[in-house]
This record gives sequence, structure tokens and C-alpha cells, in this order.
Amino acid sequence: MDVRETTLQELLGGPKQYLVPLYQRPYAWQGRQRGRLWGDILELAETRRTNPGATHFMGSLVLSTGAIVPTGMEFLVVDGQQRLTTLSILLCAIRDYLRIHQKDQPMLAESIHEQYVADRFKPGDARLKLLPTQADRDDFRAVVDGAVGADSDSGVGQAYSFFRRALELADDPDDPLDIERIREAVLGGLTFVSITARDEDNVYRIFESLNNTGLRLTQGDLVRNYLFMRLGSRGESVYSSWWLPMQRRLTGDDLELIFWLDAVADEPLLKQGDIYSYQQARLAKMDDEQILAEIERFSRLSEQLAVVRDPSLEPQPALRKHLQHLAEWGSTTTVPLTLRLLARRAVGTSSAAEVTGALAAIESYIVRRTIGGRPGQGLNRTILQACGVIDDRPVDRVLLDYFSTGRKYFATDDQIRDAVRTQPFYLRGLRTQQKLILKWVQEERNPKEPVDVEKSTIEHILPQTLTPEWRAALEVDLGDDETVEEVHEHLVHQLGNLTLTGYNSELSNRSFVSKQEDYRNSSYSALNQRVLEAAVWGREQILERGEWFADRIIEQWSGPDERVSPEATGRDWSLVHQAIMAIPAGHWSSYGDVAALIGTHPVPLGNHLSSTPVAGAHRVLQGTGTVSPGFRWLDPADDREPRSVLESEGLTFSANGSADEQARLSTAALAEAIGLVSDTANGGDGAFFGQLSGANPPETVRAVRALFEAWSELGGTVEFGSNRESSAFMTAPRRTATGPSHWPFAIYPISGSVEVVFQHLRVRPPFDDLALREEFRARLNAAQGVDLAASRIDKRPSFPLEALGSDAGRELVMGALEWFVDQLAHPAGDRQPGLADTPTP
Repeated sequence: MDVRETTLQELLGGPKQYLVPLYQRPYAWQGRQRGRLWGDILELAETRRTNPGATHFMGSLVLSTGAIVPTGMEFLVVDGQQRLTTLSILLCAIRDYLRIHQKDQPMLAESIHEQYVADRFKPGDARLKLLPTQADRDDFRAVVDGAVGADSDSGVGQAYSFFRRALELADDPDDPLDIERIREAVLGGLTFVSITARDEDNVYRIFESLNNTGLRLTQGDLVRNYLFMRLGSRGESVYSSWWLPMQRRLTGDDLELIFWLDAVADEPLLKQGDIYSYQQARLAKMDDEQILAEIERFSRLSEQLAVVRDPSLEPQPALRKHLQHLAEWGSTTTVPLTLRLLARRAVGTSSAAEVTGALAAIESYIVRRTIGGRPGQGLNRTILQACGVIDDRPVDRVLLDYFSTGRKYFATDDQIRDAVRTQPFYLRGLRTQQKLILKWVQEERNPKEPVDVEKSTIEHILPQTLTPEWRAALEVDLGDDETVEEVHEHLVHQLGNLTLTGYNSELSNRSFVSKQEDYRNSSYSALNQRVLEAAVWGREQILERGEWFADRIIEQWSGPDERVSPEATGRDWSLVHQAIMAIPAGHWSSYGDVAALIGTHPVPLGNHLSSTPVAGAHRVLQGTGTVSPGFRWLDPADDREPRSVLESEGLTFSANGSADEQARLSTAALAEAIGLVSDTANGGDGAFFGQLSGANPPETVRAVRALFEAWSELGGTVEFGSNRESSAFMTAPRRTATGPSHWPFAIYPISGSVEVVFQHLRVRPPFDDLALREEFRARLNAAQGVDLAASRIDKRPSFPLEALGSDAGRELVMGALEWFVDQLAHPAGDRQPGLADTPTP
């Protein structure tokens, strides 16, 4: 290959044309990139007033020699087309500015045009010094020719408008040479390293090595480039017929998403950062005809994704309704399965009725599972893996059988009735999804009253804070040994006590009669009918309305196949264990508070704890704040007084023996402590923890939160990604204000993995030292469940999130991270000793 330093003047001057290949992405620079470039140019122009030889480095250009024609040499722009296109647009803007403002010197403008923009002696597109990718050619021609529409809303048009405005602002009336200095800085001061591949060079390998880092091009860009590299001369027609329509149909993010959705249907745990490596390995086994067929298939998939994104495009009402519900639900993991189903309909493998039934099965499964008290753990993986069970049988039957078998928690009719009667619906899952279930019940009963979820809040009819009036309503039918507090905690978060309103904060804990008046004026008539008919509101009314809800749910969302016997699950006490372990020292909760979390009662909870060791069980007290007379330590030899233990932990008791009420954790507080409910479905840490709790058990969620808190204490920060699968990057405190950043871990919530980014660290001191990376690997491997192979020391190996679940494992991982931060904070001579240097006793 030929490598040399060059300027824009040398690149564009002479009989040359630069062709942007079809596999390249369209022009994509935004205002931020243009603004930075313009600032650099202005600074360079000013510097060259006193230092005419000053330059500004623009990076590398990777070129491939094309045809040699009578009118000159053609080059393919393999890498650098965004910069080259931007600078060509800037030259056109300078040309047009000079044509207007320096009419007395027309050659200034025309020399730019004829030497660096277009050759007037060549015909058609052969005249253009730069020929962009097909999607940008019309807009670029308009800029080159100064035609109407040069300042269009396209990316090319916006760039032209930006530079025209920038030149107006930069032109000082008192300085006749300022625009000339800018012209000279652009042509002679901007430098590149030009890498021109010869025939024997693999230009794609050069391009891949520069760009397959996930920093400059997206994973989707890399897949597209590989596909069109493979097509060669056939790319032009394929681009026009299949790729360009797909590119116009989808956003840039969805274009990348197509490749991920296609991959996770077969590899459910694939991370978005690995799209290119997976697809490239798969495509490498295909011949050219198969590559062509793949592009056609991707284009047809994009048609289906457009329907998934906008269900109003679906003409069949029943199918459109389910697509709309799944879109509103907002789970990325349903999209690959939905896309595969629509693709089967498109090619005639499945009928519209079968696909409608399959989508109904997906919707029923996620709704019934949420109501049944299993909104999170394993749901995403179950749905992703459903793609792999589709075969030649009717898809609606296949998916119903799949969701009905094993431990998938597809709630039966009896389980739905029990959950509605006992479970705290308000304390499970994402708040937006709880509102959606209420919305769908409302709209099924009265479709003429559409519900705007964004403007609605969930209202507790029996309020979360008791007033004397509400307390009296519950005292009416108290049973033996029941307290108002226990009954309230058991009922307040049940589905039968919830409705939608547009003014939750105004209703709050007002009287029932006052609330009824507002409900009567609301637009949620189906949800509120029984509330309006009631004379009072207490246990009986809440349970009756709950039965009404259960009937509607069973009617609206079909249950599992009754011919298939699901695996018995029994009562799940794991949430109780997690909640009790989350009660901090100096605090307490009651048997009623904890029991309400899983829809049971204090007595069975007490029986369970009397035979099952749970750390912190002594912090569970009677509703009055006193130690239960029946409490016993599980170790018969343990004769400690429970109250004395609690006092030693910081809990105070009143003169009558009751624990401090301010230190009590309610059911809602316990649910929040173990990550059972989230108010945010999208964006930042809300998206991350929503996906984390949806794919992992509560103990893993708690472990990750603890890891982030400990990392923060070390001075580190956590940044959250915005891909379809969210991510969390643990960034260490910087060594210097201007030094590079270091992030040891990237955590993926759906995949359930902690990625150790040795690949990133190996180019950042001090971890460019192999010995330090080996030391870090050894410290991490000391934790049970972590096994990072030595052969992956320069790659991105992972270990499962479950390794953080035990306190011992998490402490070892945090110890490794403390050591990691210490290497950044201290010179080599002051660092902690490595494992190999630690003296043995």
C-alpha cells in the first residue's frame, strides 16, 4: 500500500475522481461535528497569519484504486467519506459566498469550482471530483450546481446552509482578506494521511482494522459494508432495488436493529456489540448468490419492522390490536419474535389468523405472568428463546404449547383469581405496564374512551395513608387477632383497590364520597363503575371488585393450554427472604408487611420462618412493634434476647415496649428495597434496572446496586448505554483532568453478564502493561463463579452476574476494583503489591 501525507488541495486537484462505494453509509454529520470542524478551521486560519506553514491533521483516508479512464484516475473512498464530503460542501459554500461578495474577482470562485469541485470539460457525474453514495447524489449535485434546493433539509443541504451562515458571521467588513485566509487554510492547511491500497492489498481488512472498534462506525454500518464489499460490481443495482428503499424506510438505529433482531432469534444472548462479528462469520460461509438473497431478506424484514414500529400500517384489525399492545408494552425482547411471525405471514408460511393467535399468546403470557406476580425473573429470556421453537406446525399452537410447559409461570385461571385476591399488584413490575393493563381492561369494555397512559396515574381508592375516616371503614369487619394496619397493608396495593385518574395528587387520602364525585367526572367509566355503585369502600368492596377484574382478565387474555400440565411451582418464598435480608440494622418490619409482599398472611409466614434460616428474621416483629412471643432462634443453643439484639443494632423501643414506628419498613418500602417496582421504562438507569429486574432474580438486582454504590465510594461513576439491550459502564476516576478514561466493566442486564474490557485497557496506560492486566484477571478469578481465560487477556471476556450474588464473591470483585483504581491513582513504585508479591504467612 502507498501511505503519504497530503492536503485537500493535492487530493482534489488534477484529473481525479473519488467515488464513495454503495456499501458506505449516507452523509451523517450533524451540527456538532460541523461546528467542531469549523472552529478548527477558524483557529487554523488565524494561526497561519503569523505561521503560514501551520496545519491541522484531519486523520486518515483509506482509498482503493479504481479504473484508469482517459479523463483521469478513479479512487474508491473506503474510509473518510464523511470528512471528504463535508469539505467538498464547504468549498461549494466558499465558492458561492465569493460569487456574491467578490464579484469583481470572479476567478477566485471559479478556480475553487473548476479545480476542486467539478471539471467543466467532463460530462455528467464524471465531472464531479467527489461522487457520494447514491442516497446523497441528488442533494450533492444541487450544491455543486448552485441549484434550487441546495439548502434542503437533507444532511447535505443542512451542511451547506451551516457553512453559508458561518461564512457570513466570519466575514469582518474591516478585514478584506479573512475569507481568503479561510480558503487557503481549507485547501492547504488541512492535512490527511492517505492510505491507498494496491491490487494485492485487502482493502476491506484495512478498513475493518480501522473501524471495527464500535467507536467510529456502528455495528450496522460494518455489516452493510461487508455485504456490499462482497457484491462488487453488482452492488449498484442491488443498492437501488433493495437497500436504498430499506434505508429510507427505517431510522439509522432501526437499520442496525434489523441485524440484531435477526441474530437474537437464533442466539438469544447475543449482545448488540457483537452483531458484526456474528453476522460476518455467518455471511462469510455464503456465496455471492446467497449474499444477494440475504440483502433481499433483510429488506423484506425491514418492511415488517416498519409495521412493528407503527402498527397503524397493519390492515387487519385483530392483528393490529395485538401489535399495538406489544408496542405499548415497550419490551424490546418481544420484537424479534414478532418480526419472525410477520415474516412468516409475508412469505405464506403462516396464515394471518395463525400469526394473530400467536401474538395473542405472547400478549396473554406477559399480562398473566405480570398479574400472577412474576413480572420479571427470566421473562425476557423465555420470550427470546421462543424464536427457536417455531417449526412447521401452526405458530399459534407452537407458542401456546411453549409458554404452557415448564417453569414459565403462565398463570392459569385459578392462579389469576388467587393473585388478584391476594397479591400486591401495585408493587410488581414497571409502573407503565401496570397502567397499560388497567388501560386495556378499560378500553375493552368501552373502546370509545381511549386512555392516555402518559397523562394518567394509578390511584389507590383506599389510600396508602389512613385517616380516621378510612380507619373506621376497615374496623367494621375486623376478624379475631386482626389489626387495621395488617388489613390495610394486605388490601391497599391489590388490583381491586386501584384505578386510573388524571389527578392522583389531588385525590390522595380524601374521603370516599369526595373521591366518588371525581371518579364520576372522569373518563374511566368501565374501571370505576363498581366504585361509583358502592355505598362504602372497605375489604368486601375491594375483594368484589377484584373478582370483577379477575373475570375480565380471564375473558380478555386466554390462559395456558389445559391439556399441558405445567411444572408445579408452589409458593415462592424467595421474595420474602430477599425482603427480610434487605431490612437494615436499626430498622424493622412486621409479619403483615412482609406477608403482604407475596399475598400471604402473617401466620404462614411465621411458620415458614420458624423452620427456615433467613438472615435478619429477628427484625420481623408483630404489627405493634413487639417481638413475637413465639419467636425462637433456629439454633437451640442461642439464648440471646431478641430485643437486646435489636437495641444493640440501633433500634429504639418506647416505654410500652413498641419499636420506633419511624424505623418501620412498609410493604412498599420493602418492594423498593429489592427492586420489585420501577417508575421508569426507558432511558438511563431506569432502562437498565428495568431490564435487569426483568431478566434476573431480585438478589442479582440487589447485588448490582450494591456494586454500583461501592464503586461510587471509590470515586467511580456509572454511565448507561442506550442500545436495545441497555448497558452500564463503570468508569474509574480519571488519573488527570485531561487523561484518558478507564472502564473495567461493562454490564449487560438481559444477557446477565459482566464484560471485562481488557481490549479497551490494553491501549491505556498503565494497563498497557500485560503484567497489570494479568494481575487484574487473577484477582477477579479469585471470586467463585469468575473464570476469565488467559487466552482472552486482550479481548472482552465475561463472567455471569450471578457471581456477584454472594457477599463473599462481591467483596472479592470489589477488592479487585479497589486495586484497579489504586493503579490509576499512584505511580508504579507506590502501587499495592500484586498477588504474586504478597508475602505468605
